[in-house]
Amino acid sequence: MSGSLRDEAVGLLQALIRLNTVNPPGNETIAAHVLRDYLGAHGVECELYARAPDRANLVARIPGGDGPSLAFLSHTDTVVADPSEWSRDPWSGDLADDHVWGRGALDMKNQVAASAVAFASLARDGFRPAGDLVFIAAADEEVGKRFGLEWLCEEHPEAVRVDYAVNEGGGERVELGGSAYYLCASAEKMTAPFRLRVHGRSGHASMPGIADNALVKAAPLIQALGAYRPEPEVGPEIEAFLATVLGEPPPPEQVLARLAEVDALAVELIEPLLSLTLSPTIVAASERRNVIPATCDVTVDCRLLPGKTPEDVEPIIRGVLNRTGVGEGDYELEFLERWGGTRSSMETPLWEAIEGWVDATEAGAKVVPVCCAGFTDSHWLRAAFGTVAYGFFPMRTMDPELAARLIHSADERVHVDDLELGVEFLRELAQSLA
Repeated sequence: MSGSLRDEAVGLLQALIRLNTVNPPGNETIAAHVLRDYLGAHGVECELYARAPDRANLVARIPGGDGPSLAFLSHTDTVVADPSEWSRDPWSGDLADDHVWGRGALDMKNQVAASAVAFASLARDGFRPAGDLVFIAAADEEVGKRFGLEWLCEEHPEAVRVDYAVNEGGGERVELGGSAYYLCASAEKMTAPFRLRVHGRSGHASMPGIADNALVKAAPLIQALGAYRPEPEVGPEIEAFLATVLGEPPPPEQVLARLAEVDALAVELIEPLLSLTLSPTIVAASERRNVIPATCDVTVDCRLLPGKTPEDVEPIIRGVLNRTGVGEGDYELEFLERWGGTRSSMETPLWEAIEGWVDATEAGAKVVPVCCAGFTDSHWLRAAFGTVAYGFFPMRTMDPELAARLIHSADERVHVDDLELGVEFLRELAQSLA
């Protein structure tokens, strides 16, 4: 790739990081305006779609023929950053030691910038895709209050309906047992948090014997949820991963032991993808030190395997709780929402194109599917239109374990070589599908 495209991507990423789009409140319109100005300077027309004036989504399009359409999917909001925890200002966009620093450098303004530069450069080259090539820079992915892609799919489906999409959630290069693999997320777990409301009886804190402390009663329930380890299941994505890495998938109960023989990183990757996960995260009880609480609310982050629903797992969760000795009449369990849990086929021209790029970029390396443990906007396209959506933005210079620790954390940064690699991949992907 020419040095000018590399510099273009670095400069655009720095400009985007310097915009505070922490969600909430988001304020993604400022990022949409920067992207619109950049793309417009290269002859690309854009449309802004906003449910609220400061929460704009940007959509750009290079018209194609009757072939399959492809979207470069991204989001412009970020999570919060505490400057006191950082070595550099999280909105500085500093370029130091070949890294661009700042909140969003990995999640995911790097991919926003690379997508915009790949898109603009293809337009400048006079590229005409087989089907429409679409660039989506969505708002509100981090919180999901219906200002972003979910809202676009419902209110402006004509703008974002595509056959294929590449998004965040994969692309890391990992070495397992001496072999190189690039992870491609073809599915994601469902996020289905629930609230556990434990009931007791209030009273003065100086006389605990005459009350029934709901907070104390909640303690064994919290401990049981945190300690529970479900029976493992192997879905199609993990089965294909195991077949590639191990030669053949072992029985579910032997998966982690077999992967441990290959590499500890493989265990970290696959362990949360074998079952539902339960993580108690928030507790709320009395608002006064001297009042024993009559109720205690425990919020639990719950992630389900693709294809599973809260109705499928609620009996399992209640079984875990009831084994503590706390009676079912002493608590209520309410699921708060359900997002994700979708998957795309791995037998598609888009998968073949990604495999072709990896093979041409690094001989001997293989693409392996994974299921994203978290939520991404790919779900909305899959659910609304049946879009084949993969998480794949290649990264081979930064250590994947370091990158995983930096996302949503302090000192987030991206190596410029990985930013350049992303631009190359997106350009070649669009051309190969054409």
